[in-house]
Amino acid sequence: NDLEYLSPVEVGNTIMKLDFDTGSSDLWVFSDKLPLWQLQNHTFYPTEAVNTTNATASSNVRQVTGVKKEGFTWTIVYGDGTSASGVVFMDKVRVGAATVNTQAVEVATSVSRQFHEEKSDGLLGLGFGKTNTIKPQGQKTFFENLKDNLPLPLFTVSLKKGATGIYDFGFIDQKKYTGDIKYINVNTTRGYWEYAAVGYQVGNSPPVKTAFQSIADTGTTLLLLPTEVVKAFYANVPGAQLITTEGGYVYPCESAAKMPDLKLLVASTRTSNETPVELTVPGYFLDRGKSATGSGRCFGGVQMGSPALSIWGDIFLKSQFVVFEHVNDTNPRIGFAKQ
Repeated sequence: NDLEYLSPVEVGNTIMKLDFDTGSSDLWVFSDKLPLWQLQNHTFYPTEAVNTTNATASSNVRQVTGVKKEGFTWTIVYGDGTSASGVVFMDKVRVGAATVNTQAVEVATSVSRQFHEEKSDGLLGLGFGKTNTIKPQGQKTFFENLKDNLPLPLFTVSLKKGATGIYDFGFIDQKKYTGDIKYINVNTTRGYWEYAAVGYQVGNSPPVKTAFQSIADTGTTLLLLPTEVVKAFYANVPGAQLITTEGGYVYPCESAAKMPDLKLLVASTRTSNETPVELTVPGYFLDRGKSATGSGRCFGGVQMGSPALSIWGDIFLKSQFVVFEHVNDTNPRIGFAKQ
């Protein structure tokens, strides 16, 4: 149900399924340092040449390719409360045809239960390296190590609703979008692909001007917006109500077909006197299906987030073709086009 999008990544000689995350800056993986029960149904990174034939783990004997970075550790806690921690190895990492020969690979010795229960074997952070959690010294992300060797210093994201998507590194495939790509300046102060939203429009209602800082985050499922925006949206969904025991806004499932489109307005530059970029999420993208509580209601893909920072996750991103461009540290941009 579009909970997350996983991509094959070769770490050393091990192919793993990683969640590409533009909202964080750590590349971490399951490893043989985790308890065997947590390795069930996961591929893991080998740090010792031990033959693991137990059927509960999906890795068998593998060559140890990495070199441990002595004295370096890491701990990351995500916005949903999940966490992971461990030690650091240096190894080759390959995504498609793109390879970094010496990449900091964060080898998990502890992960929270949710990661064990999900299908990913770790995360590949595509945020800015200033938020990398490795101590005593942060390390560059995979993309930061890669970008100077690419034809263009960018990657693009084309996620799909209920289907396979694609990440491209170093080029823009014009077949993946229509119209023009509209670029927006990014503020990297907090290490995110961050920009300023200046308003919204629900369905055919008049547009509303309101400012809120936002980030594009491929590692988050939902579209998390200010309370004002979320209330305005669900005021247009028949029977919608906020129920804390359900985890947010829910509604009768027959209302899913009546979800209005949501248009988000973004400042094209850091000045306020230019026409904002209008980005539309179709209403049928905004339904998450039946609530996990078994109530029979359906759960909305738009929910309330932190007042300090809105998170535009996959619910939003799969409605767009997105370009993440990092020419230099002073002028990174993010571009949006219809797909």
